[in-house]
Amino acid sequence: MKIVSYRVDGADRVGVAGASGIVDIGRRLGVTSARDLLERDLLAAAREFEGAPGDHDVAAVAFLPPVPDPHHIFCIGINYRDHLAEVQAAGVARTFPNEPSVFVRFADTLVGHGQDLLLPRVSQSFDYEAELAVVIGKGGRHIGETDALDHVAGYACFNDGSIRDWQFHTTQVTPGKNFAGTGGFGPWLVSADEVGDPDDLDVRLVLNGRTLQHGNTRDLIFRIPKIIAYLSTFVPLRPGDVIATGTPAGVGFSRKPPIFMRSGDMCEVHIDRVGVLRNSVAREP
Repeated sequence: MKIVSYRVDGADRVGVAGASGIVDIGRRLGVTSARDLLERDLLAAAREFEGAPGDHDVAAVAFLPPVPDPHHIFCIGINYRDHLAEVQAAGVARTFPNEPSVFVRFADTLVGHGQDLLLPRVSQSFDYEAELAVVIGKGGRHIGETDALDHVAGYACFNDGSIRDWQFHTTQVTPGKNFAGTGGFGPWLVSADEVGDPDDLDVRLVLNGRTLQHGNTRDLIFRIPKIIAYLSTFVPLRPGDVIATGTPAGVGFSRKPPIFMRSGDMCEVHIDRVGVLRNSVAREP
C-alpha cells in the first residue's frame, strides 16, 4: 500500500495511490494527515480502499512529503562502509563508528516528489545523498532490536540534500543539513509488508540521467533495528517519525572534481520496492 500526502484545490489531503489514481482516505476515514492516520492506528483500515476508484489523477496533484509534519526527523551519518572510506579519502577525519552518528532535520527543509529542491543563494555546494527513510508506525521508548521492525509503518525514498560548505563550518553538521527546501522525501510511504526485508534494497542516485550512487542496504554499518533501538533509548519515538538511514558512496563532494547540483538539474532517488523520488533543482528566490 502506498500512502500519499498531497495538495489539491488548495487543500492538503492524505490518500492511497493505486492503479486508478489517488483515493482520498482522509475524507473516508476522518483523518487529517498521514501522521494522524498512524497515530490513530488506521493503516489497516486504509488498506480497504486500495482498489477503490480514484478521486484524483496522480498528475493533477502536488505531492507533499509522505509525512509532512513529523514530530522528529533523525538522520544517520556515515552509515555505509564504502561511504566511510570515501569521506576518509577526501580528508574528513572519521573513524569506524561504535554507535550511530545522529543529527536532525526540520520538517520545512523537505519537499515532496516533483517539487523543486532549492539551491541556496549563499552556496554553490549543494550535494545529493540517496537514502532509505523509515517511518515509525507504533511509537515507544526503549524498543528492543528484536521488536524494532514491528514499530515500522513503512519506507520511503529520501534525498538528504546537503550544503557542504555550511556543513563543514564546524564539526556540527546542522546548518548544512537544514536550509529550507533542500531535502526530498517521497513520493509515498510504502507499507512495510510490501517492502519485506529492508536489509536487501538497492539504493541509487541518478543526476541528469547519470548514476552517481549505487549501494545496497545490506552494507549498512548499523541496521534498522539497531538504529530504532538506539534512538528510542534517548527519546520516545512517535508515530510518523522519520529516520533517514544513511547514504552509500558516490556523494558529490568526495569526487574529483566535485559534482554539485545546479539549477535546472534533475535528481532522482531509486530504491527497490519503494519507488522513485524525482526532484528538479532551482535557485532559491
